[in-house]
Amino acid sequence: MTTEPVGSSVTSATADGSGRDGPTRPDSWTAISERVADAAALLGLDEGITSMIIAPERVLEVSVPIRRDPGHIEVFRAWRVHHDTSRGPGKGGIRFHPRVDAREVMALAADMTVKCAVVDIPFGGAKGGVAVEPRNLSTAELERVTRRYTYDVAMMIGPDRDIPAPDVNTDSRVMAWVMDTVSMFQGVAVPGVVTGKPLSIGGSAGHTGATSAGVLQTSRAIFNKLGISFAGSRAVVQGFGKVGGPLVYLLASAGMRVVAVGDVDGTIYNPSGVDPAALADHAAIHGTVAGFRGADPIGSEDLFEVDAELAIPAALGGVITPEVARSMRARVVVEAANGPTTPEADAVLDQRGVVVVPDVLANAGGVTASYFEWAQARQGFRWEEDLVASRLRRVMELAFDATWKLAEEHKVSLRRAAIALGVSRVAEATMVRGLFP
Repeated sequence: MTTEPVGSSVTSATADGSGRDGPTRPDSWTAISERVADAAALLGLDEGITSMIIAPERVLEVSVPIRRDPGHIEVFRAWRVHHDTSRGPGKGGIRFHPRVDAREVMALAADMTVKCAVVDIPFGGAKGGVAVEPRNLSTAELERVTRRYTYDVAMMIGPDRDIPAPDVNTDSRVMAWVMDTVSMFQGVAVPGVVTGKPLSIGGSAGHTGATSAGVLQTSRAIFNKLGISFAGSRAVVQGFGKVGGPLVYLLASAGMRVVAVGDVDGTIYNPSGVDPAALADHAAIHGTVAGFRGADPIGSEDLFEVDAELAIPAALGGVITPEVARSMRARVVVEAANGPTTPEADAVLDQRGVVVVPDVLANAGGVTASYFEWAQARQGFRWEEDLVASRLRRVMELAFDATWKLAEEHKVSLRRAAIALGVSRVAEATMVRGLFP
């Protein structure tokens, strides 16, 4: 096991992802550490408790060797991190991405610690990642990577220890392989070891699309608080995957005009609003929104410069930089992705009066639905979809209201309030449990 010092910097990958020769700059782990420390200071927490909350409990790095289809062996680096389990078992996805590294996984795990506490579900924060480009793997190779990774981190995961879920470039099929691998070497079915599974092996109705539904709900809530009409307003969405795809449909169904959508291969714009069904059909065939005939192509760097009331980053982290923040046209940003806004950009948006609903609140619908799935697995009883949906709405409503109240009480941004809310609950659990030995 290895850990890295809190608050340090690393040499980051270059902007186009071509290498690690760029200048040293603060990374996502530094960002979340500083935000947690700021929340602790706002709450007046003891320095020792703050240090306990920030430091990851354990960081496991493993090699994942597989035999490729042509016969040669290739080795990938991978990680599983438990950030904080004072409130319950670790909870967090597994992402497959060529640029994932230990510090990103640590940051994402810390984000999960805060997120689970914000929505007040009995989980701590965890995360996993494999540094691999899944688009370069066959289905058989992807399964080998998944099963070998699962075997290598098996001592970290379990229904009472750490429950993985889908994340970037992973899905229900990958979760089925994880569950089957654990079940095979334990000799019993272990449906509670992962969430986001297919329904046929213990998945939950209402899990698919829960993150998007939560983002829609928080978007409605913030527009209501700000006195902005939701129906008729314009939105831009970055990302058209598991979250962004359903979200475009949900926003349009709620009366919004989604005027621009971007993904890794291109960005499209239609001031009258894109047709979500036609766009989904196009993306299903071509694997991208690029080339969609119902809109015009624009530069990816121009997405957030499009006139709109709402901007939703639903792709990867760190995409809203200070430069992007200065040219942002939207009045409201709702973070569907994890960590899409850098701290420096956050300050720019705050100065400009752009309201940001942070990721630890906005996209918590997914982990909430995962909690429901885990609870059903433990009970051996499947809930009806309308029950899942109603309970999800209630959890998100309570979390938003608590965050808004704390923001008004301390006269701070919603991000600082949400993180303070989460940190206060983690701190309470830490102090109640005491220090061992």
